[in-house]
Amino acid sequence: MTTQMIILNGGSSSGKSGIVRCLQAVLPDPWLAFGCDSFVDALPAKMQGSDGGIEFAADGGVSVGADFRALEAAWTEGIVTMARAGARIIIDDVFLGGAASQQRWQKALGGLPVLWVGVRCEGAVAAGREVARGDRVQGMATLQADVVHEGVFYDLEVDTTHTESLECARTIAAQVG
Repeated sequence: MTTQMIILNGGSSSGKSGIVRCLQAVLPDPWLAFGCDSFVDALPAKMQGSDGGIEFAADGGVSVGADFRALEAAWTEGIVTMARAGARIIIDDVFLGGAASQQRWQKALGGLPVLWVGVRCEGAVAAGREVARGDRVQGMATLQADVVHEGVFYDLEVDTTHTESLECARTIAAQVG
């Protein structure tokens, strides 16, 4: 079966976005890329820091409410609809709910051919990247480094702790059918 979607899951600052850009460069066909960051950025400002929306705690913790989940479900269905229409899509996500987050995608996908990729990075290295980026609440990378992978199954895992994005992308591209 031809891979229609590649879903990358990893904690904040683990290197997913760099891998996505490299994948778009090395894959022979055009692939669209969507990420949870762009989804969060698309939310109305009033949902930032609200009970129903998304809240970022001072220690880097993230919590989401019912309104966030409803919009996230609609976003996910929209992405899957594009894939069903023939677009090949790469997703950059952070499975805050571990296995439950993957199950939400699986439900929407309904058997669409997907390559599930775990993007790992040691918490200390991700935390250093987080500081260098300057656009994240400090502590998020360390808190998410392991928890996003709990109960999640993958077809392939890469580790960006000591491996560059391009090498990871080539490893992933070799698995795309």
